[in-house]
Amino acid sequence: MQTRTLGSLKVSALGLGCMGMSEFYGARDDAESIATIHRALELGLTLLDTADAYGPFTNEELVGRAIAGKRDKVVLATKFALVRGPRPEDRRIDASPAYIRQAIEGSLKRLNVDHVDLYQCHRVDPKTPIEDTVGAMAELVREGKVRHIGLSEPSAATLRRAHAVHPISSVQSEFSLWTREPEQDGVLETCRELGIGFLAYSPLGRGFLTGQFKRFEDLAADDYRRFSPRFQGANFQKNLELATRVADLATAKSCTPSQLALAWTLAKGPHIVPIPGTKRRKYLEENLGAERVALTPDELAKIDAFFPLGSAAGQRYPEAMMGSLGR
Repeated sequence: MQTRTLGSLKVSALGLGCMGMSEFYGARDDAESIATIHRALELGLTLLDTADAYGPFTNEELVGRAIAGKRDKVVLATKFALVRGPRPEDRRIDASPAYIRQAIEGSLKRLNVDHVDLYQCHRVDPKTPIEDTVGAMAELVREGKVRHIGLSEPSAATLRRAHAVHPISSVQSEFSLWTREPEQDGVLETCRELGIGFLAYSPLGRGFLTGQFKRFEDLAADDYRRFSPRFQGANFQKNLELATRVADLATAKSCTPSQLALAWTLAKGPHIVPIPGTKRRKYLEENLGAERVALTPDELAKIDAFFPLGSAAGQRYPEAMMGSLGR
């Protein structure tokens, strides 16, 4: 695979988001998930992204089992700060120095490793100055428990403050044809200016841009997306029109809708690394084919015209979760 850099951290041009292997998107299949991770490594993908909040905790354990004996092939990224309770609504954000110290020890144990290549603050903690959060993360770098650090969903201003304390290698935020806010809020440009990489999560619009969903009822009963505003009511139908445009453009390009959407994300900047999630080998292999899809300037302009900023209908998260973004 081709490679890109997150700050000074070299990674494959596409990563693998592991969250859906453990929850949110229907039933688990740990055997197929582990086989998917193994296949990814065979094909040259190096970046695996997880978090202690996924499961919670079980996704790190799964990834830990999958990379046993293969640590030297993996750029391992995990996150902290989202603290979950027994109920879905029991959530809080804690990025205090004391909690960071506790969180890294738990992640290292579950992943069964002695260091994490990229340690990311999952959400900015409004109760803790970002300087204190990053300072504590920098201590972990000095101790060798962490190699590089990153932030998820920060504002451009917060990113600058953080980078002044210790080099930030990456920002992880949602970015796709139907989530283009990083182009508007200055985060992508700030990353480019400061030499920070950008991890684009949900680059396939939580699966919507793949064309596999035609009706709300196509979602499993326990699928998180049933609670996502973009998958509900009139929003679903409006966004279905966007997905249809992707499919039409993909047909003209002789690729799949997923490959077209990922190729667009890759083309938005050499510092951008999409991390589509999947728990099945066939979709992994399809996604990695995006590297072979070269979009011309005219094709990119046509896609941008079809998907102007703000074209997706509905917020990307339920209202209660929107407040934690862009702090």
